[in-house]
Amino acid sequence: MKQDASQDLATIVANAGKGRSWRYLIIGGLLVAIGVGGWFWYRQRLEDQNAGPTYVTEPLKRGEISLEVTATGNLAPTNKVSVGSELSGTVAEVLVDRNDQVKKGQVVAKLDTTKLMQTNASTKANLASAQARVVQAEATAKESEANLGRLEELHQLSGGKTPSKAEMDTARATRDRGQADLQSAKASALASEAAVRTNETDLSKAVIKSPIDGIVLTRSVEPGQTVAASFTAPELFVIAESLERMELQVAVAEADIGRVEKNQKAVFTVDAWPDRNFSASVTMVAYGSKVTNNVVTYDTELEVPNPDLSLRPGMTATADISVASSKDVLVVPNAALRFTANKETTPQADAGQKKSFVQSLMPGPPRRGFNQGGGKRNGGKPGPRPPSAEKEKSHVWVLREGKPEEITVETGLTDGSRTEITSPELKEGDAIIIRAETATAS
Repeated sequence: MKQDASQDLATIVANAGKGRSWRYLIIGGLLVAIGVGGWFWYRQRLEDQNAGPTYVTEPLKRGEISLEVTATGNLAPTNKVSVGSELSGTVAEVLVDRNDQVKKGQVVAKLDTTKLMQTNASTKANLASAQARVVQAEATAKESEANLGRLEELHQLSGGKTPSKAEMDTARATRDRGQADLQSAKASALASEAAVRTNETDLSKAVIKSPIDGIVLTRSVEPGQTVAASFTAPELFVIAESLERMELQVAVAEADIGRVEKNQKAVFTVDAWPDRNFSASVTMVAYGSKVTNNVVTYDTELEVPNPDLSLRPGMTATADISVASSKDVLVVPNAALRFTANKETTPQADAGQKKSFVQSLMPGPPRRGFNQGGGKRNGGKPGPRPPSAEKEKSHVWVLREGKPEEITVETGLTDGSRTEITSPELKEGDAIIIRAETATAS
């Protein structure tokens, strides 16, 4: 029995030893596989880093570029007249309505003239009475003049004895009074004539006429309405001249006003016709400024043709005024002017030299030109700018034989997305680099 027990124990120990050896083999194999995989991953990462970026390019093309100033404003008639009444009274008739075409001198409304006609009749009667007093005064003056003549003749024939000096003085005074009464009567007649003319003028003003050829924009009066004219004439109608030509009044910001000049062309849109572009031209640029919400603007007027009367006064318009343009010039996207090739976007010069894993973790020397053009040491401020020229100097990068090459260019007009450039080193069709896409390790 003891011998069998010893044999069983030896068998169990042997089997246990075999199981542990298999586990050690499996763990060792896994560690080797992880190490090999890590080594291949690291090699692939180094290859990706040394492979360099992929450049996105666009062929250099010729085109047209224009600089525009955008401003908003409202449409208005070229001439708009407010028609009112200088007289107070009751409106008897209204002869036109809104949108009616009227001619200069056409009657548009009438006031009740009953009281005016009565007053005019009274002033005419006063004029007739004054004219009669003039005739009477003339007769009296002639009589006194003749009487004085007879007395003077008698005084001469009598040798100055008769009539007496007192009688002569009385005759002269009577003559003078007659002349004065005549002048007073004539003055009264003139005053009566002026009163008649005033009443006749008021009668003519009771008939309200259009001062211009145009169209009635608003009507603010109805028959039977009482019109009270005091210090200002009440507005009855607003009449605009022909709307076939209109005026666009816009406000241009102070940053853009220096480029806006008379006779420049413009295109504008209105909300009523969102799919249409209307043409206009600048007719006036104001020197006086306005300040609205702390923004300085200058009023600018544009002439607008409106043959089909699709535009109406008061419409809000957004105008693009063309202040400069260039045709058949080389243009590039603005992204090309912002692109700069550096060590992050170009292949390493020592790409052929492999670095060890420890070397790749060690910090390298600082980049060249870190403080040039504004680094942390100078507060991020740009360095000194070159002397100004007619055109600003910049650069673009061209992909030639698979390598980026920097080209200095002169920039011209820009519309915000594209910019005009000139350089003797560039030609149409060159591959202009827009951006670089660096490969990322998987």
